[in-house]
Amino acid sequence: MTGKNTVIGVDLGGTNIRAARVTGNRIEKEIQTPVPSSPQTAQETMDALITTIRHICDPETEAIGIGVPSVVDREKGIVYNVVNIPYWDEVPLKEILEKQFAVPVYVDNDANCFALGERYFGVGQEFDNFVGLTLGTGLGGGIIQDGKLIAGANCGAGEFGMLPYKDHILEYYCSGSFFKNIYNTDGKEMFRLAQNGDSAALSAYEEFGKYVAAAIKIVMLAIDPEMIVFGGSVAKAHPLFEKSMYKHLADFFYPKSVERLQIRFSRLQNSGLLGAAGVALSGITG
Repeated sequence: MTGKNTVIGVDLGGTNIRAARVTGNRIEKEIQTPVPSSPQTAQETMDALITTIRHICDPETEAIGIGVPSVVDREKGIVYNVVNIPYWDEVPLKEILEKQFAVPVYVDNDANCFALGERYFGVGQEFDNFVGLTLGTGLGGGIIQDGKLIAGANCGAGEFGMLPYKDHILEYYCSGSFFKNIYNTDGKEMFRLAQNGDSAALSAYEEFGKYVAAAIKIVMLAIDPEMIVFGGSVAKAHPLFEKSMYKHLADFFYPKSVERLQIRFSRLQNSGLLGAAGVALSGITG
C-alpha cells in the first residue's frame, strides 16, 4: 500500500512533539521533545518543532505530515486555536515548514490523521470505505470514502462527537469524559477498578457500551461504511464494553447492515505518528 516512499510524521501535542521518519511500513527513526512549558511567544514552540524535525529529516524525505488537535485549513495548512499550545491561535504551519525544509508539508487534525494512519498502515488497508473513531478525552472521527479522506469544507467532516445527543452532545457520553461527567471518576482509575473486578466499574463500562453503540448507529445512518475502526486510549478497554456495545446494536433499524458492518479496534502501536505519516503519503500519492 505505502510502497517505499520516505516521509516524516509529526504528532504535535500539548506536552510533547513526537516525530518519526517512515519508509514503507517501517519507522526508521523516532524522536520526542517537550513542548515549551511556558512559552512567551508562538515562535518558541515553532522553534522546538523545527528543531525536532531537523533531527530526523534527510535527503530522502519526500514530504512531512503533521497532526494537530485543532481546526485546520487543509489547503493552506493554517492551524487555528491549537489545544494546549499558547499563542497558536492562527499559525500558517505549512508555509513556515515548507520554507524551512523545501518539501511538501500536509497538515490535518488528529482524528483525520488516525483514519489515514489506518488506511495506510492498519486495518483500513482492507477497506475503501470506512470511518475511524477516536475514543480518548473526546470523540473524534475521520471518514475514508473510495480510499480517500473526506474532510469537508472546514475540516469538520466526521466530528460525530459534536452532534447533539440527549441533554448534551455525543462526546459527553461517548468518550473518556463519560466517566468524569457521570461518575466523577478519572477514566484510568475506572479502568483499574474494572480490571480488579469492581462491580460498579464494570457496570459503568456496560453503560458506556450503550453509548458507543449509539455512536455506531449515527455513523451507519450518516455514512453507511463497510467498517468502523476505533482507536484512542479508551478503545484499549474494549473487552470491558464490547459485549454491551453489540447488545445495544441489536435494535438498529436495519439489522442486515449491522450484520455486514465490520467493527475493528486499532492494532497500531504508534497511531499518532503513523497517522501523520499517512497524511504525508496521502498528499504525495493522491
